[in-house]
Amino acid sequence: MAKRLVPLLNRVLVEKIVPPSKTTAGILLPEKSAKLNSGKVVAVGPGARDAHGNAVPVSVKEGDTVLLPEYGGTQVKLGEKDYHLYRDEDILGTLHD
Repeated sequence: MAKRLVPLLNRVLVEKIVPPSKTTAGILLPEKSAKLNSGKVVAVGPGARDAHGNAVPVSVKEGDTVLLPEYGGTQVKLGEKDYHLYRDEDILGTLHD
């Protein structure tokens, strides 16, 4: 369903990753302990233009896991899933295993 929404300019569509609420042993975790604002990039816009009209590409690609700011972005609901739209410069970084 999210593939139908193509972000414009330097916008990035992100699906937030929900941390697990309990361990494999069944211990319930408090919400604050597992809070990490991260998400998976679902769709990316073509990029913005600079003052001279040159294309400035987006710094992330589909499938990247990114670190998100605590506040910001625009919440978008498509079907049953919640997504967030961020500008490319609002994304704090990429996460690697």
